[in-house]
Amino acid sequence: MPLDHFQRLLRCLELEAEAEAAEIVKRSQRANGDGAERSGVCLIGLTIREEETGFGGRAVLTLGKRDRRAELPWTKLNSGSPIVLSEEQIAESGAWRGVVTDRDRETITVVLAQSPEPIGDRPTFRLDLSSDEISRDRQRAAIKQVAAADSGRLAVLKRKLLGEESPEFSTSSESEISRHALASGSDHPQRDASACRLTTDRPLDESQRAAVTHALAAKEVAIIHGPPGTGKTTAVVELIRQTVRRGERVLACAPSNLAVDNLLERLLAADERAIRIGHPARVLPELREHTLDLQVAANPDLKLAREWTKQAWALRRQASKFTRTAPERGARREQRDEAKRLLADARKMEERLVAHLLDSATVVCATLTGLDDELLGNLQFDLAVIDEAAQTTEPACWIPLLRAKRLVLAGDHCQLPPTILSGAAQRLGFDLSMMQRLVEQWGDVISRQLTTQYRMHGQIMRFSSAEFYESSLIAADNVREHLLSDLPHVAPGPLTQTAMQFIDTAGSDCVEQAESEGSSRNNPGEAEVVARQVAELFAAGVAPSEIAVITPYAAQARLLRMLIGNGAIEIDTVDGFQGREKEAIVISLVRSNTTGEVGFLADTRRTNVALTRARRKLIVIGDSSTLANHEFYRRLLDYFEREGAYATVWD
Repeated sequence: MPLDHFQRLLRCLELEAEAEAAEIVKRSQRANGDGAERSGVCLIGLTIREEETGFGGRAVLTLGKRDRRAELPWTKLNSGSPIVLSEEQIAESGAWRGVVTDRDRETITVVLAQSPEPIGDRPTFRLDLSSDEISRDRQRAAIKQVAAADSGRLAVLKRKLLGEESPEFSTSSESEISRHALASGSDHPQRDASACRLTTDRPLDESQRAAVTHALAAKEVAIIHGPPGTGKTTAVVELIRQTVRRGERVLACAPSNLAVDNLLERLLAADERAIRIGHPARVLPELREHTLDLQVAANPDLKLAREWTKQAWALRRQASKFTRTAPERGARREQRDEAKRLLADARKMEERLVAHLLDSATVVCATLTGLDDELLGNLQFDLAVIDEAAQTTEPACWIPLLRAKRLVLAGDHCQLPPTILSGAAQRLGFDLSMMQRLVEQWGDVISRQLTTQYRMHGQIMRFSSAEFYESSLIAADNVREHLLSDLPHVAPGPLTQTAMQFIDTAGSDCVEQAESEGSSRNNPGEAEVVARQVAELFAAGVAPSEIAVITPYAAQARLLRMLIGNGAIEIDTVDGFQGREKEAIVISLVRSNTTGEVGFLADTRRTNVALTRARRKLIVIGDSSTLANHEFYRRLLDYFEREGAYATVWD
């Protein structure tokens, strides 16, 4: 059974690698000429605006269009994206791998291991999104190590996580959280220097307290299930802080850099000694000083190590240099030996600095696949916490378990699942996360759900609560009836004094169409309706920064960006907006056809994400004649109608 399970995961990793390679080839074939940038995975016609050295001697390049007034098109190349930089029009040009560190409307900044050496006189460059083979190699290695484990703590965790043995919980920590976290109902958390301070501006509610207590009691594994807006991160941070108060060390992980940074920011605000592992370019600028790389670079002892390295390379060059007079016998060897010794001493000093910084931190933060064995050595942790655990495939979750005694998974399996490119891997169950598998097997034995939500108006919340969470969610008092009209700068009116609306495009000229290049879809007529709704929100005084437009389809997002033309409004796919929220959300569902096909809207978890991003106003635009062919959307339409929130484009 265990070997079959792990062999299946290894096979899925190979299938996914093949699918990713095929997708890169397909993108490169169509990413040429005028339509090259439409896919969002490359930028062309770039020139180097600035070049400097940073991040441990790496090359930092800022690129933009040759016309300095030209803005960059929409792109999937964001901070942290792995990229390949190449010189255009030069067949024999080299390719330089790197990472995107920053982007604005006119420029994009990348960090490379070395500075590019263009061949052309007035070179232009292209950036392409790249695969990350190091991450996949680490997943393979972890799976093989776990599969081979037949004794020790890793073998125990393996049996528990494969469902061969029931997870166990102690009763010794039942009162531990209650000594530090406050009961719900108080308007302001008390601050007690002798106890641990809370990490939020509100006390833990009853369900958060229960979840943290349950996780603290886990002998091997526990789950914190956090539906939208229920303060999952608050509970996770409190769990980490309580674990540290026990004198234990924590490895805090997540699938994405942004999710790790979110944890790090909250931990630092709570005065925890947390350090971030990972390429500084993948970390938010305001948090980079807390990365291991930059803390090592800032240490005075590193200056000596760099001086030794400099001397070593000078000796090597001298030993290799031709001279008219022959050097003394053995002199070249002595120079090479001295260089070798200096390099070894420099390396040891850097290793000591890294070990000291890691040992002095009580919490180490990293992405799941960013855990580098060479860097971490034999470092072990009492607890591994994986946030947003439902969004990653299972192999990545085994990487931190090679270094931890216990595991807590936090997330929501009713929202977006892991993204899988390979249909064959999906058929083998690769999209089933470890968290969802364990919840389905053990239910309340292993999991505690958070139930008070602090984001949405009660009317916006209720449909998702009924569909996905057995109507268990309760809107907190301060959000239950909040509306746009409650904001001081917003004018009262029918638009701002109601919480939600569905605008039906059935029978209109809002018809979907396939994108000319690629496999995405858009709906120009529906995009016009979206733009009108955004304009009405503006007219009522809602600020652009308080509005987001989201859609399941990348092609529709591109069309909406061009049509609305306001960079202050976030316009993105549902997947891109996961974990975010705005005061007002406008959703474009796109699908409108005579056959009643809803495409990947059939994965209703994606729609659950979309419906739960709005705080005070939710506007959904779609074609009821198409959507009603699916039971979920038929119930959604019925809900809007029952709530008096249904309208048509003709109204």
